[in-house]
Amino acid sequence: MRILVDADACPVKKQIIRVAKRHQIPVMMLIDTSHQLEDGYSQVIVVDKARDSVDIKLINLLRKEDLVVTQDYGVAAMALGKGAKAIHQSGMVYDQNNIDRLLFERHLGAKIRRAGGKTANPKKRAPADDLAFEAALERLVQEGLEKESGCTQPL
Repeated sequence: MRILVDADACPVKKQIIRVAKRHQIPVMMLIDTSHQLEDGYSQVIVVDKARDSVDIKLINLLRKEDLVVTQDYGVAAMALGKGAKAIHQSGMVYDQNNIDRLLFERHLGAKIRRAGGKTANPKKRAPADDLAFEAALERLVQEGLEKESGCTQPL
């Protein structure tokens, strides 16, 4: 298991590193050339600043047992399609029960904006959001480690 992060605008990089270090899981942070990142733990992969370049590189690196952190519903859908797990920076775990609805809502929002309409802005991030994300990430990591080891008891 590895954790791959769509890291350009990711507000939970510290929480990801904390969980990954605790379980000794490799982390790949993917950014484009307009960002800088050095956390002392993760492998930082820098790609061109072209549209979707981080997303494409992330999906190309992705393996079935990996975990993806992204706020991009399209990246999450592709990760699920490859058999990986995906989590939003809010702590929402993407799965087959919610991804179609999320993609449809994204489509409707884009359609409204193209027509000149306005959509609601996301709410401001609160410390509770960071805690919810870290708890959800911890659960996903535990599930992944249990699956890898064949254990049925929590590690």
